[in-house]
Amino acid sequence: MTRQERAAWLFSAPVLVVVALVFVLPTLLALALSVTDYSLYALADWSNLDFVGLGNFTDLLATPLFWRALGNTALFAALGVPMAIGASLAAALLLHDTTVRWKPLWRVALFAPYVTSVVATAIVWRFLLNTRFGLINLALDRVGIAPIDWLGDPRASIPAILLFVTWKIFGYNMIVFTAALSAVPQDLMEAARLDGASRWGRFRHVTLPAIGPTLLLAAVMSVAGFLQLFAEPYVMTMGGPAQSTVTVLYFMFDEGFKWWNLGRASAVALILFVLILGITIVQTRLGRRYEWL
Repeated sequence: MTRQERAAWLFSAPVLVVVALVFVLPTLLALALSVTDYSLYALADWSNLDFVGLGNFTDLLATPLFWRALGNTALFAALGVPMAIGASLAAALLLHDTTVRWKPLWRVALFAPYVTSVVATAIVWRFLLNTRFGLINLALDRVGIAPIDWLGDPRASIPAILLFVTWKIFGYNMIVFTAALSAVPQDLMEAARLDGASRWGRFRHVTLPAIGPTLLLAAVMSVAGFLQLFAEPYVMTMGGPAQSTVTVLYFMFDEGFKWWNLGRASAVALILFVLILGITIVQTRLGRRYEWL
């Protein structure tokens, strides 16, 4: 091992130790617990701990609420990822426009929701969406639309939470897209404009290929984030109404910390891990196949 390699390992060691303690070790423990009946009783007496193999997984597959949570999570991801990325990219394109003034102020204002407490902002949005005195329903009433029970109607609960989540997280990707847009070759943009390409044509054939890797990264991170939704439905709807906003992570929380079925909760965590890993691999391969991504 060369001197440079030893120095690299020396500087990387603290980070690797933290990663091992925070990510690798809990993952291995969850894997071990997922094949046991680890519960509140096992916490009091380890002799009550039994090996059940794949029993937790087969029980989950026979639990209707687990499939409901999986479907809700898939719906959140399918609708939320395009909303979040579209809003982020649109905001970044607007801020990239040379005619926009006060750009630093707008960037701070649009990025601020991302760094605020999710619980505090969820409570504020719960009041904004209130049926009787919420500002959103008051605004709808001004234009002649009847009040909507945003958080009490199963048909409106998911769109309401998606609206909040998009507002909460789009600022991060907006900053990333802004940096990527600044690296787009301006000579190519000028050449396309001189060739008569429209604004959409320049965006489709010049901007998108240039920011393709950034777009892929945003898609991967957004999918992983929406598959791990928990705090938003927990604070705003407590999984209701009629279990319409129960997500996989919410289901895992209930199994582990409400019913103390820690073995089943670990099995849910492992399933979610495999699901996110599989989707990430598919996204990466698609990104390599289609250069415009």
